[in-house]
Amino acid sequence: MLAIFWVSLSLLVYSYFIYPLLLKLLVKPKNIVLQDIKDYPSVDIIIAAYNEESCIKARIENALAQDYAGELNIFVASDGSKDNTGEIITSFTDPRVKAFNFPENRGKISVLNDLIAQSNADYLVLTDANTDFKADAVEILVRSFTDQVGAVSGELILETDDGNQNQDGLYWQYEQLLKKYESALGGLLGANGAIYAIKRELYVPLSKDTVVDDFCIVMNVKKQGYQVLYNDLAIATEEVAPSLKEEYGRRVRIGVGNYKAFMVNLWALSPLNGWFSLCYWSHKVLRWFAPHLMLVIFLTNLALLGTSFYNLLFVGQVLFYALGLYGQKKIDNGEKVSGIIAIVSFFLSMNIALGQGFLKFLKGHQSGGWQRTARSGDKK
Repeated sequence: MLAIFWVSLSLLVYSYFIYPLLLKLLVKPKNIVLQDIKDYPSVDIIIAAYNEESCIKARIENALAQDYAGELNIFVASDGSKDNTGEIITSFTDPRVKAFNFPENRGKISVLNDLIAQSNADYLVLTDANTDFKADAVEILVRSFTDQVGAVSGELILETDDGNQNQDGLYWQYEQLLKKYESALGGLLGANGAIYAIKRELYVPLSKDTVVDDFCIVMNVKKQGYQVLYNDLAIATEEVAPSLKEEYGRRVRIGVGNYKAFMVNLWALSPLNGWFSLCYWSHKVLRWFAPHLMLVIFLTNLALLGTSFYNLLFVGQVLFYALGLYGQKKIDNGEKVSGIIAIVSFFLSMNIALGQGFLKFLKGHQSGGWQRTARSGDKK
């Protein structure tokens, strides 16, 4: 019991604190050299949307405004939206916009499979319906490719207002830092779903119940032996969800997708993959199983009660969880809490959602359908 407690605690601490520190100490991020291009390759921007009438028009206009010298088209589809998304995308008369208004909601990956099957471009840029690109984002992504590079992830900046207590933006900055170090090490895992590009011939159609499509698409590129890079010069912005409550449902769904992704990417666990495998274990696998580790730590600590040291550790755990639940309730009620309470609440909410996602996964949750996440700019 003692060994289980300390191994579980060590793995949790390693993933969140020691691993990032090791990356910082051992790896020097590299500046990606942009390639000179004489004949610009063709690019298709791929956008799948569901109930995005509030932002889809602006998204397409932003894509059309890209400062790119080569052929650029926008493939956009409404996945059985119940609002006016389909009517909006089909109203564009610009020939560069290829719009598809699908009547049935089948899930994002089914839409992506269909759109990419229609594409003949050299490169695909995948993005979200609520994302804004800087004008040079596509060019920077394309100029980051070499013969050995199969995918390039850009930088996503999450925007929030002063009253938003969702700490997703802060956690996202932490994740971005890890991606930069992992890219330099050759161990980048997945991409920012809002802004990334791949060579079209490397796209492998995914199962219709895939949830974390950005991760699985890029993992398939890596599996084919190509490098995956992170270039923070290609910039996109998005609004963060206005509260933990609004974000929770999305995280449960992503949790289901994470465990599905784990099962179809068992190849990545092999130490024969070198640094990539180390990054995968440290940054993804241990994080995905953090709720399990937290439960084991709590239960084994409970069994070890009887000495002052383990009694103190148990009290600390109880206070930690109580603080997180207290903060979560306050935030959901629109009340202000201190920064440390907000961070603890976010961490706890994130892992509770992940744990619920695991339970749904065990129950055979198969749906690849999606739900739109609320945003700060939505009308009340």
